Amino acid sequence: MIEFIVEDRCTACDACVRVCPTNVFDSRPGRRPVIARGEDCQACFICELYCPEDALFVGPDAEAVEGFDPATVAASGLLGQYRRDSGWGEWAGDPRYANQHWRMESIFARARAAVQKP
Repeated sequence: MIEFIVEDRCTACDACVRVCPTNVFDSRPGRRPVIARGEDCQACFICELYCPEDALFVGPDAEAVEGFDPATVAASGLLGQYRRDSGWGEWAGDPRYANQHWRMESIFARARAAVQKP
């Protein structure tokens, strides 16, 4: 489920608003979009794929917000990892990041570990 939008990365391009199949985001002209209907998120990751600034984070649980901390996620390198491992956008021609969507289970495990308390 969509966890958060990283405010200082978001450029208010509204790509997430345009591509979300369940209308989770609301556009705000000149400002970053807001997560208006997070409960409608299906964790399809389309918003992450289309966000050119890696300003979105979708958690691996499609049923509930898990409470990921934006600073922890940013520090872990998870922002943009779905785009990289899918060989999307600027990563499309990079042989280090050929489509590796089959690896998502290990990435989701890393995401959960990043927010678990010791």
